[in-house]
Amino acid sequence: MEYITDRITIDSDLCNGKPTIRGKRITVQTVLEFLSAGDGKEEILEAYPSLEPEDIDACLKFASKLMGNHYDIRTIA
Repeated sequence: MEYITDRITIDSDLCNGKPTIRGKRITVQTVLEFLSAGDGKEEILEAYPSLEPEDIDACLKFASKLMGNHYDIRTIA
């Protein structure tokens, strides 16, 4: 298991290698999808009682850092 931040982990044997929260079977993507659907922290924490408020903050920070990368769009023949 590799720690990307103190709360975000990647393990090729867990959730197909997607970033998860503290090695749990809860992906960063799942948390972000809840947030994008308009759910608040309270609803997410109720749905996933093993999460902590800092886990949700870590997901947002992780996504923000990803968007800070430079991306090139190239046509592949």
